[in-house]
Amino acid sequence: MDTTIFLALDFPTWKETEQFLQEHDLKGVPVKVGMELFYREGPSIIEKLKKDDHAIFLDLKLYDIPTTVQRAMRNLAGLGIDLVNVHALGGTEMMKAAKEGLVQGAQSDQTPMLIGVTVLTSMKQQTLQQELNVSFSVDEAVAHFAQMTRDAGADGVVCSALEVPKIKKICGSNFVTVTPGIRLVESSHDDQDRVATPKMATENGSDYLVIGRSITRASNPKAAYQRAVKECFHVH
Repeated sequence: MDTTIFLALDFPTWKETEQFLQEHDLKGVPVKVGMELFYREGPSIIEKLKKDDHAIFLDLKLYDIPTTVQRAMRNLAGLGIDLVNVHALGGTEMMKAAKEGLVQGAQSDQTPMLIGVTVLTSMKQQTLQQELNVSFSVDEAVAHFAQMTRDAGADGVVCSALEVPKIKKICGSNFVTVTPGIRLVESSHDDQDRVATPKMATENGSDYLVIGRSITRASNPKAAYQRAVKECFHVH
């Protein structure tokens, strides 16, 4: 499949989001809506974006008891989103419940893809082992959570570009990989630790990329988005 780029809409309000998309002629591009925007605007933000034909990755990282997650996913599926995620740390039963909720709430035959978050791309080895008391390396933890996610019936995982080849090998080529922490060559890493360029991520086999600040803070966001797309499509 061709790599798809989701533009991370890391804005506090719909007003600023709409202004950015209109001003830079980015209507219709795939977008990621995270906690900041969704918790402020609620489901209406999804309805507004869908009117402009945006594919939507709803990045809420659900993590709760299975019944609560199932009911929440049933409601979210009814919004017509394309991808949504949970923390794989919630366990197999929670992820199975999430998938059931999405199937129950889907508006049509098109059930939103369920993606498990393995290890946050901002997390360093030291944090994992010293603060969370996890004896695994980051790579080992990611592989373990990816297998759990696949076995629970989810469609894929969020992971860094560096981890994609190993995950594809373990879970199969059709297992979807969503890669955040993407930076254009000239951009700062900010608070991300395991980062990659669009070219590197695509070469490694990432199916979906999430790019935020490299585009939203660029002097010409549309040109930056087009440059990222060009990098992806020239890899194949």
